[in-house]
Amino acid sequence: MDFEAARIKMVDNQIRTTDVTGHEILKAFLQVPREEFLPASRRPLAYVDDDVPLGDGRYVMEPSPLAKLLQLAAIEKDDVVLDVGCNTGYSTAIISHLAGSVVALEEDSALASAATDNLARLDYVTCAVVENTLVEGCRAEAPYDVIFFQGSVETLPSTFYDQMKAGGRMVVVRGVGNAADAMLYVKDHEGVVSERFAFNCSIKPLPSFRRKAEFVF
Repeated sequence: MDFEAARIKMVDNQIRTTDVTGHEILKAFLQVPREEFLPASRRPLAYVDDDVPLGDGRYVMEPSPLAKLLQLAAIEKDDVVLDVGCNTGYSTAIISHLAGSVVALEEDSALASAATDNLARLDYVTCAVVENTLVEGCRAEAPYDVIFFQGSVETLPSTFYDQMKAGGRMVVVRGVGNAADAMLYVKDHEGVVSERFAFNCSIKPLPSFRRKAEFVF
């Protein structure tokens, strides 16, 4: 399979056609080999217009929504970014082309190990993988200019507001399925966080952020 040709088609047919116009974002998707972040058996699926399953309810996000959400985050070259639920490191590699440094947060040991190996093998030196419970974030490296979630959430713990830098942004898809909304949170210099709806966005959920079932009499 000609992965390079497939990568160009992905950018032209899946990403450009969904109003992603940021030159640096398009360039990043052209440069990062998505197939290198997938298990060998799933590499032929690297450039399909869909999420790629990794098992246990985890996925490498579909390229189009990933690109749209990154455009919403407006990442700048000196930003420190927290990538929540980095799985095998593909999103982290993309973000590293846009930011100054990336903290890749993952709670699944096997995925964290894969992300570490993939990023090191491909020489992404501005990325660091941290294994920790996703809902806790990563206080050790906070505050962040941008916090970015690799899946939708039903609940958003307040700890993430605390880990935002003044002037920082957080991009998260809130809700489930077709009813989910891409949201931009911004923290002002007084420490107040405001939110803005950006667009409807259906992506796979991050299991750790599901709302707990309530007992009903």
